Amino acid sequence: MGSTDMMEPPSSPPVKPRRDAPDDDYGMSLPALVVLRISIMLIELFTRLGDVLVLLRRPRLLPPYLGLWLREVLVSPYRLKRSFEVTRVLQASGQVFNELMYGEMPVHTGVWLFWKAGLGPGSRLVDLGAGRGRTLIAARWLGAEARGVELMQHHVALASKPVERAGAQLVLGDATQADLQDATHVFTNWTALTPQTRARLVERFRTCRPGTRVLTVTRPVEAPGFTIVSKHRLLFTWGPEYVWIHEVRGDVVGDTTN
Repeated sequence: MGSTDMMEPPSSPPVKPRRDAPDDDYGMSLPALVVLRISIMLIELFTRLGDVLVLLRRPRLLPPYLGLWLREVLVSPYRLKRSFEVTRVLQASGQVFNELMYGEMPVHTGVWLFWKAGLGPGSRLVDLGAGRGRTLIAARWLGAEARGVELMQHHVALASKPVERAGAQLVLGDATQADLQDATHVFTNWTALTPQTRARLVERFRTCRPGTRVLTVTRPVEAPGFTIVSKHRLLFTWGPEYVWIHEVRGDVVGDTTN
């Protein structure tokens, strides 16, 4: 970015960082964080109950799900701290810290959404930015193959074994470079992502085969070659949110060699 100012303004005195400022505040004030966390706790109770009731119909998926839940209790995904490793990963991927704000799709929401999108036996879901893999449990409930791609190594380390017990995969990687050639469905929660990161994901969507269903949270794919099939307002761990189901047209497919 260039500057058009003819004169430099007088420099401001340096602002000392607050000692009580949390490392994981994502730029939010303390009162806003308190309200957010109370809301998340209430929604968490409701969504967990719904998940367990749904999973009682697939008992083999209940132990992996409870394993993921236990790991979230022991090591919260909502309290990510700035560290050298996090900074290094973000710089390599071209992202910023606020894009790591965490949120999940409950299993009961995912089961309904994926069923609506036509996911089932013989289908293959790829979740871009899979976090701790909760979405993958929903895909397995419907009998589909499922693979999650997650940027942060600590999420993968904590959740990969329970996800494997559910018959899915959680792998470390950059979503904007993920292999989507075998996917029949692609899901991404890009609520907190910048326009630049979303644009890179759209370019990755262009490597999908024609007919692939692409599901996005909060906003649709705003690019040529993607037909919106339907729009739904569903419950996530932070509250109700819109989800769009798109279909990749034949004229959108781009370079698949990268």
